[in-house]
Amino acid sequence: MATATKPKKIRRFCMPDPFAVLTDEIIQAQIHPRTRVLDLGCGDGRLLQTLRDVHQCQVQGIELDLEELKAAMYRGIPVLQGDLDHGLDGFPDDSFDFAVLSQTLQQVRQPRLIVQEMLRVSKQALVVVPNFAHWKVRLKVGLHGRAPVTSQLPYEWYDTPNLHFMSMCDFRDLAELLEAKIIKELPIIRGRAVEGAWWANLRADSALYVLEKNSTKP
Repeated sequence: MATATKPKKIRRFCMPDPFAVLTDEIIQAQIHPRTRVLDLGCGDGRLLQTLRDVHQCQVQGIELDLEELKAAMYRGIPVLQGDLDHGLDGFPDDSFDFAVLSQTLQQVRQPRLIVQEMLRVSKQALVVVPNFAHWKVRLKVGLHGRAPVTSQLPYEWYDTPNLHFMSMCDFRDLAELLEAKIIKELPIIRGRAVEGAWWANLRADSALYVLEKNSTKP
């Protein structure tokens, strides 16, 4: 009597949200082809897969969440499981051309340490941060006196993964503290990256920063 065989399990990926796709595109535009890229908190490896397959980059991911790590491995992405709050001791100085940290800085316990480590292991650090000084956030706090919930900050205060709340001005202060040079600041406003935008700290949902070590540092 023939026995039934189990259907082969097919891995399916959820469609990324439009903002994540936009962010990936903005990041990709800053990365040169055939370079070495480290993605911190790489998720399911979607960005690194595009950089590898389209831009011929050498890629490496770090991810803490086990399910996301498995999804990245399924894409064939070399990925390590690691906690960013422990630093990047496993990587030597200047071992990458670019280190990427997208929408994750506000969720780590030691943001200063991780940006410092990114600048140590790479020539340029690309950091995408949410802007908690956006006018909608200010308005909701001012009118309702409650922790804001917006399309870019879709969490209630009691279940948010965000540990730190920063504005674009705050991130500039951090870069100055670390003696890092801001090569580029790209505010993201209404789904577009707008270089040199007026009143960016009021209008931007988030922003991409490209940082380098300050070559004039003694």
